[in-house]
Amino acid sequence: MPLSFRLHAELAAEHDGATRWGYRRVQCGCIQAKAQSPTKIVTVSGGAAEEKAEWQKLPKVGDGVKVRGLVEKGVPEDLDWFIPEAVTAYASMGEPDTTAQVHPLQFTTAMAELAQEKGVEIKVGAHVDSIDYTGGRVKSVTYTDKHTHQTHTILASDVVVAAGPWSSHIYPDVEIDALRAHSVTIKADVSPYAVFSEIDLPSDFTGADGKGKKHGKTVTPEMYARPNGEVYACGQSSPPSRSLDTNVLTSPGEGDTLIPLPKTADLVQCDEARCQDVIDYVSSISRELAAGEVLAKQACYLPSVAGGGGPVIGHTGVEGLLLATGHTCWGIQNSCATGQLVSEFVFDGEAKSASIPSLDPRKYV
Repeated sequence: MPLSFRLHAELAAEHDGATRWGYRRVQCGCIQAKAQSPTKIVTVSGGAAEEKAEWQKLPKVGDGVKVRGLVEKGVPEDLDWFIPEAVTAYASMGEPDTTAQVHPLQFTTAMAELAQEKGVEIKVGAHVDSIDYTGGRVKSVTYTDKHTHQTHTILASDVVVAAGPWSSHIYPDVEIDALRAHSVTIKADVSPYAVFSEIDLPSDFTGADGKGKKHGKTVTPEMYARPNGEVYACGQSSPPSRSLDTNVLTSPGEGDTLIPLPKTADLVQCDEARCQDVIDYVSSISRELAAGEVLAKQACYLPSVAGGGGPVIGHTGVEGLLLATGHTCWGIQNSCATGQLVSEFVFDGEAKSASIPSLDPRKYV
């Protein structure tokens, strides 16, 4: 939402977000492409034949021929990290005056540090067992310290449940679904773009490992170039779309429910085969990503309100108990606005910075 975009910019300006959490303005676009399977070639190394994928041998290409090939497809001249033969079309989705990025881990860590500077006490490894709201109002929160295994109770007049996919474990009256999603980071120093893609895979599509995947479908991975010389890529199952009413990008993440949401975040299981799929998809249209070192393979759970809709932000009907969850993959984007709105609910009794009746948690109780 526009409110959150503005607040992100203000926070970055005030606290050196460019250095602390990688805040920067970027271009955003959508690429349509056809996957290029790696062509196997034979080279001689040390007297022995060695078979390697062609894309693993090619250096980063930045010559005029490649740039011209991309520009002819409508691709901006500085978006030069895709294979011209693969790209069929390009459409801009955002300019630097409307699009920015942050590094999620660095951003959330910095926000916690700034909160601590204001006197907030953060308890790491504290598993919330229950919230006492008997009689229709909040009274206390009970948690267990996973390091000492001791249980503690904190008296409270206001409690905000912002536990993402775990929110229903704490407040079961609102059902929050959890979808596991996979992503990777790849070492690649490329131009600052957030790229949504639609990639047509041939039925006999082959990954970089030489194994046939036999997809024969369209996949839509997302690629986000970060300022630290890496690209974050995640898998998608459907093309990104833009809501005409809100002008906000929406794209449900490809995910699965094969592994139920674990008790805590440190127990999330990562399926490396799904991560490899993401790597193969983005590598099929970018030699830079194909040649880059894979720095991380990871998984997380995306929270969404059961039955669609969301997020949910505001009063629950229990006095002093508020919800701020169900943001799917747009939690970081909407974090600043969510925080400001929640503070208004707590201190002013209502949202003042934006009109959000559609996000009222009481609609889902």
